[in-house]
Amino acid sequence: MGSASNAGEYGLAEEERRAAILEVRPDGSGERVYAGGLRNPNGLDFEPATGAMWAAVNERDELGDELVPDYITSVREGAFYGWPFSYYGRHEDPRLKGQRPDLVAQAVVPDYALGSHVAALGFTFYDGEAFPGEYRGGAFVGRHGSWNRAAFSGYDVVFVPFADGRPSGPPRPFLTGFVADEGGKEVHGRPCGLAVLPDGSLLVADDAGDTVWRVGPKS
Repeated sequence: MGSASNAGEYGLAEEERRAAILEVRPDGSGERVYAGGLRNPNGLDFEPATGAMWAAVNERDELGDELVPDYITSVREGAFYGWPFSYYGRHEDPRLKGQRPDLVAQAVVPDYALGSHVAALGFTFYDGEAFPGEYRGGAFVGRHGSWNRAAFSGYDVVFVPFADGRPSGPPRPFLTGFVADEGGKEVHGRPCGLAVLPDGSLLVADDAGDTVWRVGPKS
């Protein structure tokens, strides 16, 4: 459940049950907060080697071009990840400084930064067999693209390699070409949701281009 605001500016009463991953039974009963302090968690998936839950998280804006990094992270039951009081662990948001030092002290550092303002809005582990072996067990991330940054960031799909259940290298470009003109701030599309098809190809939802792309191996 995403937050109702950028950094709690509408009051924390508006954020009840938000900025969190909720757990609920199929019949709607037993709802509880599984993990909190996640501004906009999405693309939940389970790492194939360990079974651990992971998510992509779209962080807050308006702290400058280089803050705050969006990220992917394993999600620990009962953990708090900082929003809105701190970011990327215990870095206090200056707009809320000193309000909840108890929660800041609990904030978990995410596992893997994806860059500031890239808007990570899609995430899936690759369990298919159509792509070369280097992709198996790693994760694809749809980066929807920045709006609060002087220069473009995101607007692509990147691949994050994994080894032994953890990220093992920098993100690699996988699907690009959505930026039409860096100077003119024009883009062709904005990748978001991702899904792996049974044949091992990757679907990419592009909500600005009103298109779903299928990426498969060369035939």
